[in-house]
Amino acid sequence: MSDQSAFDTDVWTLTRFVMETGRQAKGATGELTQLINAMLTAIKAISSAVRKAGLAHLQGMAGSVNVTGDDVKKLDVLSNDLVINMLRASYGTCCMVSEENKELIITPKDKRGKYVVCFDPLDGSSNIDCLASIGTIFAIYKRLSDEEPSEKDALQPGNNIVCAGYALYGSATLVALSTGAGLNFFMLDPAIGEFILTERNVKIKQKGKIYSLNEGYAKYFHPSINEYLKHKKYPEDGSSPYGARYVGSMVSDVHRTIAYGGIFMYPANEKSPKGKLRLLYECNPIAFLIEQAGGLATTGTQRILDVQPEALHQRVPFVVGSPDDVKEFLSFVKKFS
Repeated sequence: MSDQSAFDTDVWTLTRFVMETGRQAKGATGELTQLINAMLTAIKAISSAVRKAGLAHLQGMAGSVNVTGDDVKKLDVLSNDLVINMLRASYGTCCMVSEENKELIITPKDKRGKYVVCFDPLDGSSNIDCLASIGTIFAIYKRLSDEEPSEKDALQPGNNIVCAGYALYGSATLVALSTGAGLNFFMLDPAIGEFILTERNVKIKQKGKIYSLNEGYAKYFHPSINEYLKHKKYPEDGSSPYGARYVGSMVSDVHRTIAYGGIFMYPANEKSPKGKLRLLYECNPIAFLIEQAGGLATTGTQRILDVQPEALHQRVPFVVGSPDDVKEFLSFVKKFS
C-alpha cells in the first residue's frame, strides 16, 4: 500500500483562506478577495523572475533613479509593472501608490473598484545581485469617497488598513498576510503553484535577544540610540548581550524579528533627519502586521499607525519588534528628550 501521509487532502491555500475570511465579513462583496488574489498572482510571477534573474539577464541596473532617489534595478521595473497590471485587471482598485512612481497611479474608469493599494514592488532590491533575500510589501485601504480618485484617498493613516502583507523571496517564497484578525504565514508550494497555510495566528515573542539596524551610521545617530545600543552590547545587569543581525532588506530583517523576537530599527539620523523608510508602502503595512502579531511599532515619539500622512513618499523613523524591547528603547528616547 502506498504511503499517502505526505499529502493533505484538505489543504488550506491562501486563496481558500481569504475566501473563507471574506464570507465571514459583514457586507462582503468579494472585491477584496479578488484584489488580494490579483496581488498573489503578481507575487508568484515576481518570485519566478527572482529565481531566474541571472539566467534571464534581469540582474543589474535599469539605468535610472526612482522618485525616492534609489537606483532602479531591472527587476524593480519588471516587478512594478507586474503589480500595477495585475491590480488594474482585478477591477478592485481606484488608485495605487508605488515606490517607483512619483505620482498617484489612477485606475482607468472602466476598471475601478473601491480600494487603494500602496506597495513597494521589490524591497531590498540593492541585494538582488548578491542573491540575498528581497521582498514585496503592500497595504490595502478603502477609498474615502466616490469622487474622482486623488491623493486624499491614499493619504490615510495606517489605522485604516483593511489588509496588509509582505512576500519574502528567500530560501522559499513566503507571504505574511493579515486582514485585521491576526497574522498568518503561507508558503509557496511550487508543485501546485499555491500558497499553503503554514502558521496561523503568529505571535512575536514578548522579548527577544537580537537587535537589527545599520550600525554603520552610528556616527550620525542621536545619543539615545547609541546609548541604547551600548546597553544591548554591554548590559550592566549581568545578562547576556544581544546578538546583532542586519540584512539590509527590511522584509528579511522584519521577518526574522517576528520569527525570533527582538527589535528592528531604522531611526532618524543627521543625514536623514526625517528617517529613511517610506510611511505609506513600507512602514504602515509592516507596523500593521507587527501589531497583529502582538508587537509594537513606533517612530520614537508616535505610534506608526497613528501618523497622518502628508505626502505620498513621506519618510518616518521606524522602530518595531517585541513589546518589551520596543518599550525599553522608548525609555532611552524619553531619557534623552
